[in-house]
Amino acid sequence: MIAAIAFYILATVAIASAFMVVASRNPVHSVMFLILTFFSAAGLFILMGAEFLALLLIMVYVGAVAVLFLFVVMMLDVDFAELKKGFLSYAPIGAIIAGILLIEMITLGAAYFSDGGRPLVVTDGTMSNLEAFGAVLYTKYAGAFEAAGFILLVAMIGAIVLTLREREGVRRQDANAQMARTRKDGVELVDIEPGQGLG
Repeated sequence: MIAAIAFYILATVAIASAFMVVASRNPVHSVMFLILTFFSAAGLFILMGAEFLALLLIMVYVGAVAVLFLFVVMMLDVDFAELKKGFLSYAPIGAIIAGILLIEMITLGAAYFSDGGRPLVVTDGTMSNLEAFGAVLYTKYAGAFEAAGFILLVAMIGAIVLTLREREGVRRQDANAQMARTRKDGVELVDIEPGQGLG
């Protein structure tokens, strides 16, 4: 019974917060609602017995969203002084989302441990969740997994290339010159007589 209530709460919050991500005019509010959506989806994964996927969703997506938001702010050359002035205006919406997250975690914990830690979707019990996930991912879907890793690598290189720009007064390192350096080029031994400084 508690698991069903937790499912409906998490599903409702996930759908509502996903709608608010698109409907919010303020980008900071949209990011907060997106994080709430990810937490709610992670709670649904826990109810289905996929604890590994839930933790992966929180660590990768929530962390990536914060980094992505910072990346966008840096690319748009936002005035940080102006951004800090409006910091307190985001406190109420942040407090509301934090309260919803707390309610979700309490409900999820009660649902998960009320029936001896048994999730809504019960497996045969021959292997753990992590073993079953790895057995499928690295056998049946190994090609798709490698392709996804390659796509992420290309995306990372593309983001670096797009943001790499020449700035006046900023010296750039020459990678070839750095790698071609020898000990003779990089180290200079100075013989200082006793009692004399380097000045």
